[in-house]
Amino acid sequence: MRARPRMRLGALLAATAALTAVLIPAAGASTREPVPRTAVLDGVRLQQTRLRLAHGDPRLARAARELTARADRWLGQGPWTVVDKPKPAPGGDVHDYLSQAPYWWPTTSPTPDNPWGCPYEQRDGQRNPEVDTGTDRQDVEKVFDSSYDLALAWYYTGKKQYAVKAGQILRTWFLDAATKMNPNLDHAQFIPCKYDGRAIGVIDFSQSYTSVVDAAALLATGAPGWTRSDRAGMGEWNEDFLDWLVHSDFGKQEGAADNNHGTFYDMQVAALAYATGDTALARRTVRAAGPARVDAQIAGDGTQPQELARTRSWHYSTFDLVAYTRLAAIGRHVGVDLWRYRGPQGQSLFKAVDYLLPAATGASAWPHPELEFHRFAASDVVRAAADAGDAAARRAVPELEAPPGGDLWELRPAAEQLDSIAG
Repeated sequence: MRARPRMRLGALLAATAALTAVLIPAAGASTREPVPRTAVLDGVRLQQTRLRLAHGDPRLARAARELTARADRWLGQGPWTVVDKPKPAPGGDVHDYLSQAPYWWPTTSPTPDNPWGCPYEQRDGQRNPEVDTGTDRQDVEKVFDSSYDLALAWYYTGKKQYAVKAGQILRTWFLDAATKMNPNLDHAQFIPCKYDGRAIGVIDFSQSYTSVVDAAALLATGAPGWTRSDRAGMGEWNEDFLDWLVHSDFGKQEGAADNNHGTFYDMQVAALAYATGDTALARRTVRAAGPARVDAQIAGDGTQPQELARTRSWHYSTFDLVAYTRLAAIGRHVGVDLWRYRGPQGQSLFKAVDYLLPAATGASAWPHPELEFHRFAASDVVRAAADAGDAAARRAVPELEAPPGGDLWELRPAAEQLDSIAG
């Protein structure tokens, strides 16, 4: 990690938040409450939604019930830690994160001399069930999802138990010396007998870690049990992780990817840069995504050719747009409007979302290969486009299919991958 002779930005931001937090009145009591400095979510909108909910807005009641039901389920689970896996990562450090490539399968039955069944072969879109045992992948996804749900539930209800549980989960995974994760992904998506880790594994975090960034920002508005030390510690972890993303070989390779991996990389870098106070890097990253990503990845008719080539073309078309819409949301904080960008062939995020609308509304079938079509997978990105001013998307909203876990858009208006698969 590069040296920092000055005060760490994470500690500085935590100190600033602490000074602001002393002014917080009771939950829902006043607009004097500090605006959450969330990276993807719009803090002002969250604050307004909180006030509407406190005043009994019936439109929000159902979403609030669904959110608190999710949070209640997390109260009896975790915390999780990176040191609990059966075997350490190839480097031998139990604090290093480890995951296995999801679409790679053994070609022979395991034997004492070949316990993995090597060599492994790739089967695109077909998830090998062994990747969910023996590594950190499932546990880290629980950390991401639980901390987000719990922090949002605390923010909207003021109930202490949600904040306390969220804090416990984040401290265990990221901060406590005995259980914390090292801020690198050197051993993500390894392939037995082939690679100890791969640059492609960065997506294990980039597709969801911004939920943790925003959860911590919500807790920093005055959550009980989330201390100044906790705020500073998360800021420092994020700074070190951002250093790894920007300067490591794996990070550089992932940043050079020309499909959804590159888009998610940009989104993660921009979010971490904004969260740690480097607004210049966040602004550069979002601004560069127009010519570097939109021009190369989206065609003039709104298709995403790299994603259409996959066996899960619907999933990956919506997946890439989750990254784009969240990147555009970060751009809002730093004065860059990615939604309004137009490429030389007329490429734009609006066109890419509009291409999905017939299938997203059920008006027509998706005309490309897809092993497991879920109409609701596009619902969040359509909502994001509608909020950004896309008239066609706005007209489509009433026809969207709600995801199985309920529609939480009004409470967390940022796209999520609703039919999540790994890879």
